[in-house]
Amino acid sequence: LMNLRRVFGDRSDPEIVTHTQCVFTFQILLWFQHSACSQQKAVVSQNLVTDDVAVVEGETAIISCRVKNNDDSVIQLLNPNRQTIYFRDMRPLKDARFQLVNFSDNELRVSLSNVSLSDEGRYVCQLYTDPPQEAYADITVLIPPGNPVIEAKDEVLSEGNETEMTCTAMSSKPAATIKWMKGDKELKGKPKVELSYDKMYTVTSRVTFAVSKEDDGVPVICIVEHPAVKDFLARKFLEVQYKPEVKIVVEFPQGLTREGENLELTCQAKGKPKPQRVNWLKVDDDVPSHAVITGADLFIENLNKSYNGTYRCVASNPLGESFDDYVLYVYDSRAGEGAQRTVDHAVIGGVVAVVVFAMLCLLIVLGRYFARHKGTYFTHEAKGADDAADADTAIINAEGGHTNSDEKKEYYI
Repeated sequence: LMNLRRVFGDRSDPEIVTHTQCVFTFQILLWFQHSACSQQKAVVSQNLVTDDVAVVEGETAIISCRVKNNDDSVIQLLNPNRQTIYFRDMRPLKDARFQLVNFSDNELRVSLSNVSLSDEGRYVCQLYTDPPQEAYADITVLIPPGNPVIEAKDEVLSEGNETEMTCTAMSSKPAATIKWMKGDKELKGKPKVELSYDKMYTVTSRVTFAVSKEDDGVPVICIVEHPAVKDFLARKFLEVQYKPEVKIVVEFPQGLTREGENLELTCQAKGKPKPQRVNWLKVDDDVPSHAVITGADLFIENLNKSYNGTYRCVASNPLGESFDDYVLYVYDSRAGEGAQRTVDHAVIGGVVAVVVFAMLCLLIVLGRYFARHKGTYFTHEAKGADDAADADTAIINAEGGHTNSDEKKEYYI
């Protein structure tokens, strides 16, 4: 009773002591008991550790008080106001958002659900040793920004002009970071950070750049980077107007333009806004009277050399005018054919020359071969045949009939 009065003040009726006060008293008594026991035995060095926690607003934070080499000392968790949240596995605090996750000799782990900005602060892990140990876990509450918003100075742009865009990420904690992309190219923005009365940050980034006709339809992306969110972005597609691009395409003929043939040209014009009208004209002269113009197509039949000249296609839109030229030169009706025949004759002549040269080389090689392998035959008859009195004796002597005559031999050289 004396201990209760020291802790809670002098009360006339002990029955008014609440359950919470009794728990705190029980804690104090345990601590005194542990202190007395610690004086009677050697204490192994204990190490109390915990970790800082970053949690998104509305989610659940986990606070872990861990002890190495615990000797049955009491672990408790206190809030930033030094109020006991958990004493061992008991929860004196009435806030039901705190729940016991794990309790053992080496750990006290507590969860805090539906975290709000008011829960931010330093929480204390306390170990009743002599002297008591404390470790601190700082809870940081992350508040994601609202959806980013892109605002453009100009909705419709003209080729070569400069434009400005801003992107805003509102009410976040900590302040967000904004990055700009135009297609696959990064743009450099100028950020501005504002802190509101409720300690929330609003970030505005401004970017300025020039546009070309290639930028038409390209997305400009505002990417918001914040530890509470991922892939948070907004995009806006550019609309760029530009004057026409003009190109003349020859549909017919594919080769030389000869007298008597037909000519068909097509004018391809692209621009934004789209050219509404395409005009054909002949530079320094009039278009032939029988030429047929149908939209972007020009058709002239039965060409002759009087049609020679430069034909121009002109296209325009509100941003300007562009043109492309085609120079017509009409050749003779048989132009190109002689050249083709000349080319054919040259090819044939070359082939014949190669064949003749190959045959000459072959004859030379064969001649040298036979000259090296030419044969000569020599016949040596017996001398007795030359001195024979008659033909029979000569034959006998030639066939080796005499024993003392030389044998007939043939030599191949």
